[in-house]
Amino acid sequence: MQARRISAVAATAVALVTAHDLVQKRHALLRNFPVIGHARYLLETIGPELRQYIVTSNEAERPFSRDQRTWIYASAKEENNYFGFGTEVDVEHVQGHAYLKQRTFASALPDAHDPQAPLPSTKVLGGPRGRAKAFRPASVVNISAMSFGSLSGAAITALNKGAALAGTMHNTGEGGLSPYHRNGGDLVLQIGTSYFGCRNEDGSFNLDKLKDVVASAPVKAIEIKLSQGAKPGLGGMLPGAKVTPEIAEIRGIPVGKDCASPSRHTAFSDVDSMLDFVELLATETGLPVGVKSAVGELGFWQELAALMARGDRGVDFVTVDGSEGGTGAAPRIFADSVSLPFRMGFSRVYGTFAELGLTDELTFIGSGKLGLPENAAVAFALGADMLNVAREAMLSIGCIQSQKCHTDKCPTGIATQNQWLARGLDPTSKATRAAVYLRTLRGELMKVSSAVGVAHPGLITADDIEIMNGDYEARTLASVYGYKDGWGELGPHLAKEITELLVGTSTSTNSRPE
Repeated sequence: MQARRISAVAATAVALVTAHDLVQKRHALLRNFPVIGHARYLLETIGPELRQYIVTSNEAERPFSRDQRTWIYASAKEENNYFGFGTEVDVEHVQGHAYLKQRTFASALPDAHDPQAPLPSTKVLGGPRGRAKAFRPASVVNISAMSFGSLSGAAITALNKGAALAGTMHNTGEGGLSPYHRNGGDLVLQIGTSYFGCRNEDGSFNLDKLKDVVASAPVKAIEIKLSQGAKPGLGGMLPGAKVTPEIAEIRGIPVGKDCASPSRHTAFSDVDSMLDFVELLATETGLPVGVKSAVGELGFWQELAALMARGDRGVDFVTVDGSEGGTGAAPRIFADSVSLPFRMGFSRVYGTFAELGLTDELTFIGSGKLGLPENAAVAFALGADMLNVAREAMLSIGCIQSQKCHTDKCPTGIATQNQWLARGLDPTSKATRAAVYLRTLRGELMKVSSAVGVAHPGLITADDIEIMNGDYEARTLASVYGYKDGWGELGPHLAKEITELLVGTSTSTNSRPE
């Protein structure tokens, strides 16, 4: 009897779906193939998951391959992150793969097995310009800009606590400094075009509010966001439905009303006025001040370098974001085809400053899929002094690359404001995973630096890496990106200083044997 009832209910359900499919006019497929046509939409919905776990190879998937995600997950959980039975990369034929050249002998090196993996920056942030609160960042790896509102409060809490445990800095993102950023981690306060948290009612910049925000939290530096790799040159719209009382208070905007973010700043209109703005912020707060930008036309960078060469004004750091960046939802054309990838963009920016002999006068920060050791090593060889990691940090706290960040339906509670989904993320345990990942990445960089024969990844040069073109030829990184002699390298005094800091005062200026 029970079986008959179940069968009758099932038959009725199928009949109703069939009738609906036959009369609806939205989907031709369902009118022609009622009921079974739904299988197509089901497969389309779960297609990313099928490809992620069943179809693609360990190296094929984008933006992060299964092998890359496996390394991050294992590292964050303090599990074995080694791989056995050789590489899955087609080293005999693959084009564009980077290889570091190890050295047989080396001078004194730091302990590459320290579990804390202390790895400070080679430069004092704000030091060359004499900022009152200049400092040497304790970690070359830090957490990149991701706003509360884009990420859940639980995710921001986990990342900030993880930053505190790992001794790294945490960039607030342009969405303002939230209560979730106040869990012990040092902060880089990002200012975007809407000046969230430091704005007047009309959306213009308010210096007094900025100073109040800076004084209220452990803010170590200020970053002016000009653009980001995911959507350079594009503003945004925060729908009123998402402007909750909490977000409205943090960002300084009206509850329940649409808030448009312009594509460009209103506090300055060109490089000259931008430098005036930078100096104003630095003078009023004492903090190092820099800019973040994706790389398009080079006129901006050329003018910035030329004005800085005069010596009276300048940024303390530049964060160069590659088009690989993906933490901001964007139209497909922007995600795929606007701004340069990191290596190309960074090398052009670095070269612009190198031509004028300015590279020791500011800190270069790279971002855009650099939270993997091989990509990070290339960034340092090109001249980066520090790295910001975003999606890799998200992966460390549980992201599964479901690519639903823009839908508010993130299944792991990271990129969502849905309280039911966010409750699944435990900030305490995930903070530990974020910290372990950050320390592990630093540790890997120390190991690869030792293999190259230097004390710090910032001492890896563009001649220490070769880019392969299948089994036909190999060119040094310097040759590929047109670097001149000495480009990508620290000045002798900086190289000596960081080497002595890590391995003691008995080492020579040159940290590798002749």
